[in-house]
This record gives sequence, structure tokens and C-alpha cells, in this order.
Amino acid sequence: MLTGLSRVFKAPVPGVVIMAAAVLAFALTACSSESDRNTWMGREIADVMSSEHGAVWLDRPERDAEELPGRLFAALRLTPSDRVADIGAGTGFFTFPLSERVPHGRVYAVEVHEALIDTLVARAERLGARNVEPVLGAVDNPSLPEGRLDLVLIVSSYHEFSHPQEMMAHILRSLRPGGRLVVVEYRGEDDTIPVAPLHRMSEEQIRLEMEAAGFEWFDTLDILPMQHVVTFRRPVVRQP
Repeated sequence: MLTGLSRVFKAPVPGVVIMAAAVLAFALTACSSESDRNTWMGREIADVMSSEHGAVWLDRPERDAEELPGRLFAALRLTPSDRVADIGAGTGFFTFPLSERVPHGRVYAVEVHEALIDTLVARAERLGARNVEPVLGAVDNPSLPEGRLDLVLIVSSYHEFSHPQEMMAHILRSLRPGGRLVVVEYRGEDDTIPVAPLHRMSEEQIRLEMEAAGFEWFDTLDILPMQHVVTFRRPVVRQP
């Protein structure tokens, strides 16, 4: 496991030293060895970071500069009444900016860690974000309403789904026909990116897995410093 971590720190990017403690703690507490990992469609599934260590990583002060989320929000082209799901919402890094962009809509902030749900509830109350609904999901079901969502956003968490087939089947059903799925992952093709290989995905692999789940590829945007932004749609069934 530590061999994989050595690649996290090989490039001098902002925040690497600060995030070292969180990533190292995650590695030392991971319960699965390399040989024990599950695989899906030729890819090893990464371990899920604990809520404690994940919060440190998600709330690192350098994250805005590293990921430039404003570019992603602009590309989403949301309307004020959109219903959006943030899968793997963490502490709300994307959730609350999304809520500001859909003032007449709703943001479902999905997490599998109860501690992070508590954090999301507290932040929503503190910020007065009444259109944010924290949702405690399961590893195989995000517990979303069916056929009602305009957009599902998954940022840097799909690669950790332990049950990707089941999760994506539920997510597909949660979207309205023509609704969008946006998958953001660190680029697996670029070994200069200071993130462990199992926590990155190539565009080809993302498309392979999403299309197998029934989504239609729409476009891929090269707008972020280190991450792919790949958009899919739920197919619209044409009446004869």
C-alpha cells in the first residue's frame, strides 16, 4: 500500500505536504491488502477513506486552487429550479455552492458515513441552505427519488464504489429521461498527477463503465488542472 502512496508525493504541487498526514493515516488504517481488492471491468476498486481522514482531505485549504471548482460549476449550466444529487458529498465542498445555484431546486447530498451526514446537516442549518437534503445512502443504493433529478454529480468518489453496478443502476433510475450524469475523476492517463493510481481513472475506463450501466456519453471537457469532466445522459426513449 505504501508503494502506491509514494506516487502521491512525487510532484511538488500545492498542498502535498499538508495532505500527507491524512493520506498516510488512510493507508495505515485500510483494511484490505492489494490482493484482497475487488475488481470491476478490469479495474481494481479503491478503498473508501474513513469519515475522519476523509474530512481532513476534503477540507484542505488548498482545494480551491488545486481543483478550480468555479470552472466546473460554470460548465454544469444549472438552472435555478434544477434538482441535483451530489454523490459522495463529504463535508459539502460542492453541495453548498450547488445549493446557491439552484435556489428554487434541491440538492441531495448523499453520503455513506453518518458522521459526515451530521456535518452536512449542521452546515446546512448554519448557512440557511434549506434546499439541501442530506441523504444517508448505502454502499449499493444512494436512496434517491426515481425519475426526478436533472443532474447527478460524482466528484472523485466513483472509483471507491464497492458496488458500482448496483449504484449506477439506481443513479440511472433517479434521473429524468435526458437528465445528466457528470463524473469527475483524476486523470488515470497522467502519471505526473500526485494521486495514487487506484484513485485515478482514464476517460476510456469511465466511458466503458458508464456506458455499460446504460448511460449515453455526451461530452468530455478538459477544463480542470488534474481531473476529467465526463458528461453522460439518461437515454430518452422515443415513442414509435
